[in-house]
Amino acid sequence: MSDSPYVVGIGGGTGAGKTTVAETVTESVDAPVTFLSLDDYYLGSAAVPIDERGEDNFDHPDAIDWDLFVDHLDTVAAFDPVDVPQYDFETHSRLDEPRRVDPDPIVIVEGIFALYHERVLETLDLAVYVQTDADVRVLRRLQRDVAERGRTLESVVDRYLSTVKPMHEQFVEPTKRDADVIIPEGANPAAVDLLREKVETEVAARGPPVEE
Repeated sequence: MSDSPYVVGIGGGTGAGKTTVAETVTESVDAPVTFLSLDDYYLGSAAVPIDERGEDNFDHPDAIDWDLFVDHLDTVAAFDPVDVPQYDFETHSRLDEPRRVDPDPIVIVEGIFALYHERVLETLDLAVYVQTDADVRVLRRLQRDVAERGRTLESVVDRYLSTVKPMHEQFVEPTKRDADVIIPEGANPAAVDLLREKVETEVAARGPPVEE
């Protein structure tokens, strides 16, 4: 019997394929999965006039509400539910209603800083870094931000050159050294399948959650 879930952190640069890896594992692994995205934990700019929002450096680790995220991760790791904020990327603010998340035997933490914070690393049972060439990543970010987040082509390019690229080199790329597993070229099918097998094996060895 297990008194804590198996926690997997999936980090890597913007557009690397982290979400695809996380979703593939979630859909294919033979156990329930709780998914926590660091994108939901941006501090937000609700106090700033809406026409001035978006100027913050969202690719710096200080943009994340680490106190709340670490608290939520600790809570989920104790098999207790949390109310996760929902972040709106068009208004750069949190929605009024959070999302209730119940813990499962597997918890996946996903985001560019998933392997950055020391307290998060201490909680992870498995640290995964998704490594993808920069040109592929920037094209994916461009497509996503224009199609899903209401950005213009010019603004995405400007943001990439001014903050995304230097922040990746300074804060994200170095987290690769703390990875237990490095997945090359995004959602590499063979590597993702091996990851799924490892997670299933580890969870099976732990047994079901302890009942109170």
